[in-house]
Amino acid sequence: MKLRKLSLRVRIFIAMILLVLLSSILIAAVAIHQYNEETQDYHNQRLERKERAITTSLVYELRETSYEVITEKIPLIFKDKINKIADIHNQAIDLYDLEGSFLISSKSELKPEKEKECLQAEVLNALLNTAEHRLVEKREEGEETFLSSYIYILDKKSKPLAIINLPYLEKDEFLAKELNEFLERLSYTSLIVLLIGVALAFIVSKYITKSLNAISEKMRTTRLEKRNEKVVIDNVSEEISILIKSYNNMIDELEESAVQLATSEREQAWREMAKQVAHEIKNPLTPMRLTVQSFQRKFDPLDENIHQKLDEYSKTLIQQIDTMSTIAGAFSNFAKMPAQQNEMLNVVEIVDLSLDIFNEDYITFQSDKKELVAKFDRTQLIRVVTNLIKNGIQAIPEGQTPKILVTVSEENEMVKIMVSDNGIGITEENKPKVFEPKFTTKTSGMGLGLPMVKNIVETYGGTITFVSQKGSGTIFTVEFPKK
Repeated sequence: MKLRKLSLRVRIFIAMILLVLLSSILIAAVAIHQYNEETQDYHNQRLERKERAITTSLVYELRETSYEVITEKIPLIFKDKINKIADIHNQAIDLYDLEGSFLISSKSELKPEKEKECLQAEVLNALLNTAEHRLVEKREEGEETFLSSYIYILDKKSKPLAIINLPYLEKDEFLAKELNEFLERLSYTSLIVLLIGVALAFIVSKYITKSLNAISEKMRTTRLEKRNEKVVIDNVSEEISILIKSYNNMIDELEESAVQLATSEREQAWREMAKQVAHEIKNPLTPMRLTVQSFQRKFDPLDENIHQKLDEYSKTLIQQIDTMSTIAGAFSNFAKMPAQQNEMLNVVEIVDLSLDIFNEDYITFQSDKKELVAKFDRTQLIRVVTNLIKNGIQAIPEGQTPKILVTVSEENEMVKIMVSDNGIGITEENKPKVFEPKFTTKTSGMGLGLPMVKNIVETYGGTITFVSQKGSGTIFTVEFPKK
């Protein structure tokens, strides 16, 4: 089953369980890592302490000996002392000359094997070339880990006399026991937290889904063609409250969109009617033209039937003129725009509302203020914005990702609305004709959109301008006074 098909309650359960498990695993991983680091530091520090203590004891014996303090005399000097020093510090001690040859060891039973053993060249080079003149090697034999330390023992003149080797076995029984006890306690704690998390998830999911179910029920009954009810739920969390507020705002915007859709449908009907009217007007024009041409060719002042023919021509022309007058009257009544309502509007809200009719992700709205009040007709402001956006969308060629940006701002007591697109732009040849009626570069349309916008804006004492570059897009700017 895919996760996205699971209910919200199940998702919360899974999230809680995964959160507890993940946190427990991370804590365990950090604890193990910390254990390993501390164990390594512990053994290194312990080995360093043993080095200092054993070196001090060996140097003391060198000062007290009656033998000449040279490398060759080392076996004689420590013959009876090295085992005692090793027992005191509970640490095996091997001594080698500066060439790496074996001298003496505290493990007397291994002496024959040691005599055949020499230090490797890598060890000698490391001791000689490092600043501390110290080397620690690490090796593993089976399940045991050994550290082997090499340092110089110095004479009274601080010159190297011999090489001290301290083989050290890492014993981790105590620390490993501590780690196991911690992991065991962590497992019990994680189980308790998991049970608490499941119970908490059940309570929270039930509380959340109760409000969401109420909202979803309202959303299922939402319809564009009817008046929808808003959601009213008390005592909810801030997130659910924001969701309810957003839904209620959507209901308000849906009603506005329904009004805009009806307006758009009326505008579409007007355009279709305009085409029909144009066709109907052309029909009587043709016989009128033919009648005038025929009269012009056949006119003869001496014809005895001239008055009868003139009367027939006149009746034909008057009949066609009456037809045109009837069509023009009907079109005029249909096309009358409603009277302007000079109302104080929040321009930011109305412009934002105008974008909802398009419902496209590539249309972006920006405003430096949440409220910008100005005197304008609500319906005509929506017409201005929607026409400019439609014009921008139609200017974007197929295959190119559309990008429309609408901004609202205030400048010197003037409201400024800017609509920019990334279309093909306007050529220098066509720029002077943009606001001329009937001018259009599209295969469809009557070229009345921008002239109508210009007429509306200028009615309110405003201006409309544009900046365009061929192939880069166009920016239309509308400015009008706030009052």
